[in-house]
Amino acid sequence: MAQYGSYTPYAAGIGTVEAVNALFRKVYQYMALGLILTSLTAWITASTPALLRMFYSSLTPLIIVAVAELGLVIYLSATIAKHSASTSLLLFGIYSVLNGITCSAVLLVYTQESVYTAFLSTAGMFGAMSVYGIYTKRDITSWGSFLHMGLWGLIIAMVINLFVGSSAAETVISVIGIIVFMGLTAYDTAKIKALAEGAEMSDDETAGKIAVMGALELYLDFINLFLYLLRLFGKRRD
Repeated sequence: MAQYGSYTPYAAGIGTVEAVNALFRKVYQYMALGLILTSLTAWITASTPALLRMFYSSLTPLIIVAVAELGLVIYLSATIAKHSASTSLLLFGIYSVLNGITCSAVLLVYTQESVYTAFLSTAGMFGAMSVYGIYTKRDITSWGSFLHMGLWGLIIAMVINLFVGSSAAETVISVIGIIVFMGLTAYDTAKIKALAEGAEMSDDETAGKIAVMGALELYLDFINLFLYLLRLFGKRRD
């Protein structure tokens, strides 16, 4: 997951309550835009025979898209300070479209009812944890190292299970994944709030960059939470 350490140079003042609220509105608007682009791209890809042949005739096209996704999110996270807010938002939009192509597999594997149920469940859980991250009086910054260790553990366990193919292990991985990304949702939200409160929010360009990066973080939390819920409770097509 991308970190906000690169934004330290922006911490030049104290954001007002109004400015912080305005920033969060932008964050959630950009995140919603990303989710809409991903959903539309996934639906179009899964329902268009020509696109299905293009991306699913072999593993190579999807591997290329997945590598492009990974490269783009790393590039955006590492270089956002060098780009304008509009360029950063464009890159986020491109990433959302690429992710929609890979997520189209979800619509091919799981029933429509399962996808809708998982999405609504994700929205509710994400909303609750994000609200907690905004309003909690507790210092949850200490969660960061634990959650990111859990994230790396998940990645390693998933790679191992690709070779083992244990259904029991897949269930455990999904449960842990849900817990980790619920925690990351609260943690990332609190981190955005802390950053906004310490930044000079009168600078629209800086606020725009922070909003894009915050939207990307929460977008990734939402998508991963959705996928783990679907793996755990989703019903596969016959």
